[in-house]
Amino acid sequence: MSTTVPGPDGRPRCGWCAAAPEFFAYHDAEWGFPVDDDRRLFEKLCLEGFQSGLSWRTILAKRENFRRAFKNFDIDRVARMGERDVERLLKDAGIVRHRGKIEAVLNNAKRAKELVGEDGSLAAYVWGYEPAPDQQSAPQTVTTSAASVAMSNDLKKRGWKFVGPTTVYAFMQAMGLINDHVEDCALRADVERARAAFKRPCGVTKVPRG
Repeated sequence: MSTTVPGPDGRPRCGWCAAAPEFFAYHDAEWGFPVDDDRRLFEKLCLEGFQSGLSWRTILAKRENFRRAFKNFDIDRVARMGERDVERLLKDAGIVRHRGKIEAVLNNAKRAKELVGEDGSLAAYVWGYEPAPDQQSAPQTVTTSAASVAMSNDLKKRGWKFVGPTTVYAFMQAMGLINDHVEDCALRADVERARAAFKRPCGVTKVPRG
């Protein structure tokens, strides 16, 4: 089976775009481009947690509803949410009504604030787990990595929820910590240029470099 499919402009895109028409826009504008904005990083970690056991198409279709429900994923505002908010959101048909996942977002916001206090930003913490080029597998051949396992284990020790190695790896793919566009994808070179120009947040490297 081909690893690419023709995009709207006829150029090849990663094969997973064929699963839904809306995936092309997400693939071309977001997936794999490096991100250092704490709000976006926190949002993606939360949404990947909600995706557990579901499809990304389901989550992407509800993303604006999730943003409304969770105060645009502003870490400080979400950290102030409580049980009354959980009960309210369990009645919100616009999101995934799963108590454990909703409670995890509120918990993880508190844990994210602790990370910001330690590392200066969530971005500085996250990018400390960027793997070296020689530690990356061929594009889209694995669903976990040494880096995603390390980050998942550390987050769990810190009290985060719904942050397993597969969830974290999907987060790394999307937020540009790795370039997982297949070799023939028209966006791979664009992402590589964006990663080369990207200024990494100051932080401590948390994965071995050799």
